[in-house]
Amino acid sequence: MNRAYKLRTFLIFSFFIFLYFTIFFNLYLIQIINSTYFSDLAKKQYNISVTINPPRATIFDSKNNPVALNKESLSAFILPNKLQESEKVKKFLKKYFPQAHDRLNNYKNKFFMHIKRRLTEEQINLIKESNLEDIKILKEPSRFYPNESVAIVTGVTNIDNKGMFGIEYEFNDQLSGSPTSMVLEKDARSGHFYFKKEITKTGIDSKSINLTIDSELQFLAQEELQETMAEFEAKEGAVVILNPDNGHILTMTSLPGFDPNNYENLNLENTKNKAISNTYEFGSVMKVFVAIAALQEGVVKIDELIDCENTKETQIDGFSFSTTIAQGIVPFAEVVEKSNNIGMAKVSKKLGTKIYDHYLNFGFGKKTNIPLNGENKGYVNPPDKWSRRSFISLSFGYEITANLLQLATAFSIIANDGYQVRPKLIISENDQKENPKQIYSPEVIQQIKQILQNTVNQGTAKRAAVKGYKVMGKTGTGNLAIDGSYSKTKNIYSFLGIIEKDDYKRIIAIYIKETPRGGKDLFGSAVAAPLFEKIAEKLLIHDKIIK
Repeated sequence: MNRAYKLRTFLIFSFFIFLYFTIFFNLYLIQIINSTYFSDLAKKQYNISVTINPPRATIFDSKNNPVALNKESLSAFILPNKLQESEKVKKFLKKYFPQAHDRLNNYKNKFFMHIKRRLTEEQINLIKESNLEDIKILKEPSRFYPNESVAIVTGVTNIDNKGMFGIEYEFNDQLSGSPTSMVLEKDARSGHFYFKKEITKTGIDSKSINLTIDSELQFLAQEELQETMAEFEAKEGAVVILNPDNGHILTMTSLPGFDPNNYENLNLENTKNKAISNTYEFGSVMKVFVAIAALQEGVVKIDELIDCENTKETQIDGFSFSTTIAQGIVPFAEVVEKSNNIGMAKVSKKLGTKIYDHYLNFGFGKKTNIPLNGENKGYVNPPDKWSRRSFISLSFGYEITANLLQLATAFSIIANDGYQVRPKLIISENDQKENPKQIYSPEVIQQIKQILQNTVNQGTAKRAAVKGYKVMGKTGTGNLAIDGSYSKTKNIYSFLGIIEKDDYKRIIAIYIKETPRGGKDLFGSAVAAPLFEKIAEKLLIHDKIIK
């Protein structure tokens, strides 16, 4: 009996010894050997990693009006591997969201699938009325553009709120900033997070941008451009308004345009900023720059008599060309005022290859370098590629292509008495620090100013005049090159003008391209010059210059 008792006691004791040893050994495994594993497991249960993106910054115009701002959009999604009413969902998607229905076959075992992002009001109502609990609604950040006319500059963001083109693309990093990453610890008792917060990566705040664009003026200019294009059934047009004092681009608009808030129906061709992306041989507006070059080089004087042969057609060095108005022997100033091709060709021949150097000096053939993608630098035919006809063509705007902003920038040299200012699209602290460079003598520029004023008052640009204001400008009518030859019926009509009153001055550059009425009887004086006058009137009222 005593022996049996001792055996039981030994067995019970041994059992507890083994139990304690087992517990001790497991504690050793947990706390010493596998401590890292269980520590990580605890963190996963009570910690969560969070990435916080700063809100995308606003784009403002020159008067601090927002032209690109944030809004919440709604997106619809499903969890394909957890559908409760699979057949009903498929039927609904097939009827209202066929693209999502087609994608569903490839997402059967997936955890998440978007049905549609940036839902319209109609689509939201359809989903609500379906009463399908499998279809969830998610709020996502997106952009809203209050002034459609400015979208050609701001550009738009894509479905993931990243810039696609324009300012949104060029300054995407600045506008979006960078995310902050942090670890949040859960309070085991309350079940709430933020019991403890640890930042693992500090982000960068997004930063807004101020454009030089005046959004209200841009709208007014586009409105006038649209009316003129409708009147002449034109295919394309653009307007640039520039402040020559500081190079600020106040307006840069073109048509056809696009609706920036209608992402689905975006026509990529219409998103081009045609004032910088499209280059043309503008014709007679280029005579202004040839005249400045000739006066600066001293190959002609403003009152020097030029024999224009009193004919509309002539030959120089065996090449035939024509002009619009027959003139006899007239002063050089009148050659420019009446836009006589014969007189300009004769002066250009005296300039020789220097005409090429001066075109480059004005900024043609190179980018303006404003911060927008898609700028076309244009082309100036270099002397080593000239034919015997080239000096004739270059004298009245052929064998040289330019964009509209280049023309406006070159004209600012005239407005600034020979000083060159770079065009600007972004307002920055360095605006006042730039020292403009004088590239033409004030005497030559004053002579050109008088010629351009006479061109408006009594020359080819009479319809650009604004009563009570000093207007200096030049019209252009260029034949478009189609399949390697110049069309007689497809033209581009342009006007470059400066409007002044006291210390106030603005440059307005315009082109209208291709109208069914094109041909011998339609010129820039009838298409672009009147548009200049209309835009100038609205500009003066907007800037409160009209008294």
